[in-house]
Amino acid sequence: MCIAAFIWQAHPLYPLLLLHNRDEYHNRPTKALAWWDVDGCEILGGRDEVAGGTWLACSRQGRVAFLTNIWELHHIRRAKTRGDLPLRFLQSTKSPMEFAKQLAVDAHRYNGFNLIVADIQSGSMVYISNRPIGEPVTLQLVSPGLHVLSNAKLDSPWPKALRLGQRFKQMLNKHGKKEVKVKEMVEKLMKDRVKADKRKLPGICALDWEFSHSSIFVEVDTPRGLCGTRSTAALTIRADGEVSFYDKYLEKGMWFERTINYHIQKKPREFNTNDTYMCML
Repeated sequence: MCIAAFIWQAHPLYPLLLLHNRDEYHNRPTKALAWWDVDGCEILGGRDEVAGGTWLACSRQGRVAFLTNIWELHHIRRAKTRGDLPLRFLQSTKSPMEFAKQLAVDAHRYNGFNLIVADIQSGSMVYISNRPIGEPVTLQLVSPGLHVLSNAKLDSPWPKALRLGQRFKQMLNKHGKKEVKVKEMVEKLMKDRVKADKRKLPGICALDWEFSHSSIFVEVDTPRGLCGTRSTAALTIRADGEVSFYDKYLEKGMWFERTINYHIQKKPREFNTNDTYMCML
């Protein structure tokens, strides 16, 4: 399922500050946060060992991509794995909008998804969604500000999304222009087990199922085993290009945490034939 809250180009210290919960079966093989190579491209994120994709990842070049699924009753058989979508962007050199337009051509081959792709160095972020079926693929520039992405369109007013957005805003206001305490945010916002009022649920799936998944932090016992939030990430990117990726993840029934820091590699300056050079002899 997954849910994410982020502030984009609207904070004095962070061009991007992102919180993300990944919901999945606890017994699904997964690799924790680490650097890994995808056809020569270094990518930082967790990895689904079943399909090989990811739900949130970034690159040394300052590209970021994250994903949520869309709730729907019917699924495409033999659909392409949605976890490949963030990887496709991170491997690409296209701008977020150019990539989005390219993806729109074969977006129908995937089950319902929300994908956000960003290039920190160019200051561009785009939201892509292939639902509702039969309508044009959504390609939307993300405006500066606070946003929440759950299992419907970006900023849809679902109860859990509204609750997370309100509490995220309160914590940001509490810190003001100061450095954000990421671990405190994770514990206070992303571990929230409060469920929604059943009368306010979207009514897409069975009521009991929707209710059990209506909290920000999800844990549901199913015939296939425990399902729910098995990792929480906090990604902060400072104006000077310093990236900090914090991940709290579940492994063999125990919670672990890991933080990886790095600096964005600046793009080489393009040569302009109009530039003037002086040679000192």
